[in-house]
Amino acid sequence: MSDQGSHVTFQHGQEFLAAISERWNYQILREVFFGVGRFGELKRALGISANILTARLNSLTELGLLTKRAYRSDKPWYEYQLTDSARELVVPAIAAITRWAETYATDTDVTQHPLMHTTCGNPTSPYLACSSCHQPVEASTLRPTSTEEGGAGQR
Repeated sequence: MSDQGSHVTFQHGQEFLAAISERWNYQILREVFFGVGRFGELKRALGISANILTARLNSLTELGLLTKRAYRSDKPWYEYQLTDSARELVVPAIAAITRWAETYATDTDVTQHPLMHTTCGNPTSPYLACSSCHQPVEASTLRPTSTEEGGAGQR
C-alpha cells in the first residue's frame, strides 16, 4: 500500500486495527511518533528482541504505516518515520490513548508526553470537537444516528 494515491477500502480499516492490536505494533508506532525512530533506539526503548522488531517494522512498512530511510552509508542501518497517511490516523489515536493512559494510570511513575501545536507553537491537549457547534465531544454526548435522522443506518 503506497502512501500516495492508494485506494482505501473498509478492509484497510480492519487491517489497520489488526495491525495495531498486535502486541508490539502499537508500541512501535507510538515510539516512532514520539521521535524514537532508529532500530537500536526502538529495541532499547521497547525491550523487544531484534528478530521480532525486524519482522514488525517490515510489516508496518509493508502496510504503508512506516517509511524507512538509511542513515548510514557504511552499514544498512535505518531510521523509521510515520507515513503521511499513517499520521492522519495514528497521531490522533496515539494522542488520545496516551492522554487517556496518563489521566487514568495508577502508576506513580507515569511519563508525561507533552504535545506542541506546530501551527501556533503552543503546548496543546488535543480533543475531539463537533464539526457543527465546535464543543468538545465526549463519550456520553455521542451516539450513532438512524436512517430517519440522516445517518448511514443499520447494517
